[in-house]
Amino acid sequence: MKKQKSIKRDQIFNSPQENIEPFQFNKEVAQVFDDMVSRSIPFYEEIHRLIVDLTTRFYTGKGVVVDLGCSTGTTIDLLEKHFVALGKTISFIGVDTSESMLLEAKKKCSEVRQVTFLDEDMTQVNFSTAEIVILNYTLQFLKVDKRIQLLKKIYDALPSGGCLILSEKIKSPSPSMESCITDLYYDFKRRNGYSELEIAQKREALEDVLVPLSPKEQLTMLSDSGFEDSEMLFRWYNFASYLGVKS
Repeated sequence: MKKQKSIKRDQIFNSPQENIEPFQFNKEVAQVFDDMVSRSIPFYEEIHRLIVDLTTRFYTGKGVVVDLGCSTGTTIDLLEKHFVALGKTISFIGVDTSESMLLEAKKKCSEVRQVTFLDEDMTQVNFSTAEIVILNYTLQFLKVDKRIQLLKKIYDALPSGGCLILSEKIKSPSPSMESCITDLYYDFKRRNGYSELEIAQKREALEDVLVPLSPKEQLTMLSDSGFEDSEMLFRWYNFASYLGVKS
């Protein structure tokens, strides 16, 4: 049995930094990523349950599950364990441009039966074997004009009945509501042990790196990409998850 790895606590921004560099998924981040996302993304575990439920419903075994921006491999590992418990097989392709993230993913997914990891730009991936594509807090890091190009490419490659599972940070079109929701989100981070300094420095590091869209913009983007059936399945303040199905 694989020994459970202890999670290293995220303290990247807990000391004053004279020059805040744009956020990168480097070795330092990869080592604390699991703690970072669990304390920074609300209902992170529940979103993975949603992904597991949707994959169980839509995966037929005729293609692969492609996880774009697979980071440390948590989604792949959870799906594998679920399908093992069901007595079924499932195949994965995990894609990330961070070598450090992929190293962590390969360790975490060492017992996954059928997985290929690609160190590749997700806009250049061949989706011809994909049955399900997962974009879990990943699309938001692409330039806005490249997002719909990628979604169209995914849609065109998926078979009838194939689906896209998308989770993103979102923004409100109303400045006053956006300010309120942002404050509530920072309350969430404070409850999870982040200091004012950490919150401020992380916010600066992500400026112009993570660019959120409104829910209306995201649903329009899915529709314009070809997904005839798309719906928001989950929302908490400034985070949302969507399902797009190809008819």
